[in-house]
Amino acid sequence: MTTAKRDTYTPDSLLSVAVQVFNERGYDGTSMEHLSRAAGISKSSIYHHVTGKEELLRRAVSRALDRLFAILDEEHARVGRASARLEYVVRRMVEVLIAELPYVTLLLRVRGNTGTERWALERRREFDHRVAELLTAAAADGDIRGDVEVRLATRLVFGMINSLVEWYRPDGRGTAEREVADAVVRLAFTGLRGDG
Repeated sequence: MTTAKRDTYTPDSLLSVAVQVFNERGYDGTSMEHLSRAAGISKSSIYHHVTGKEELLRRAVSRALDRLFAILDEEHARVGRASARLEYVVRRMVEVLIAELPYVTLLLRVRGNTGTERWALERRREFDHRVAELLTAAAADGDIRGDVEVRLATRLVFGMINSLVEWYRPDGRGTAEREVADAVVRLAFTGLRGDG
């Protein structure tokens, strides 16, 4: 049986297992022994593909960050009024968070204890800053209320989106995912525009 697992084992399947274990135990609380048991392979098999658990962490948080930053390169995030672009980015952030739930969960839990964690936190700040720039531009256009400080509004919107990792569980049909994205956009922009 162990041989069969090794035959079907891939770096991607190892990464998936590592993310699950990191999310359950915490990165600091996870040893290579925990990872090898969870993957059903020896530690030496893991080391054949990665240098250690920090490389697995970097691959995992890179996957989440790459998907988030890719949103900013999409046409609807680059073209049009700032408020429409901001609304698009918020919706896509929810969609990416749901699609990459274990990876984004791990990204949101890094605390800066390792070089990889510090790098991930810096990249998150850069992403947050780019979204805040959109919010600032939308406020300057008069499309969203100007009486709420941009930094506070950005944190509140991110807080609402990021809280999904604590309670959201996919139903596998995709319907709930769309409903969640719609609800987040509706709630955020009703408040940001001063509607209702």
